[in-house]
Amino acid sequence: MKVVLVGYMASGKSSVGKQLAQELGLEFVDLDEYIEAQQQKSIKEIFKDKGEIFFRKLEHKMLLKILTEKETLLLSTGGGTPCYSNNMDTILEHSDQSIYLQLPVSALVERIKGEKDQRPLVRDLKDGELAEFVGKHLFERRPFYSKSKFILDCYNKSIAELVEEVKQELL
Repeated sequence: MKVVLVGYMASGKSSVGKQLAQELGLEFVDLDEYIEAQQQKSIKEIFKDKGEIFFRKLEHKMLLKILTEKETLLLSTGGGTPCYSNNMDTILEHSDQSIYLQLPVSALVERIKGEKDQRPLVRDLKDGELAEFVGKHLFERRPFYSKSKFILDCYNKSIAELVEEVKQELL
């Protein structure tokens, strides 16, 4: 089984993905961590040194590689992954299940505030600018995320609750 989690940054893809993979007995792969290991650079450094266009091309190449080479896995994508290079179509074509972890803008902003330094797209924004940025960004990205086979409402739910909901959908 190949399961792919998509959603905006800080939506819980890695946290839910790790727990879910463990419970389903699947290998967990975080696409950003995979890219960092392959490039021996952080995503932040890749963005800084080569720019977003280079990163998005690399991201597509790595996504396709993982989805075609692995028989089973639970893959957590980056927040922008589904929105570039026909990646959402690649995900739908090469996975058994795609799940959009959906949260409202207010919840995303609260989560992002505490980890801006690790997020290249928002690290230079003031906290007061985050809601507008996230709202506009999510508006642009939601059509891609919404192509997922399953949309999971994550608002005010624990990781354990989300994992159980996904398991019910998959099994």
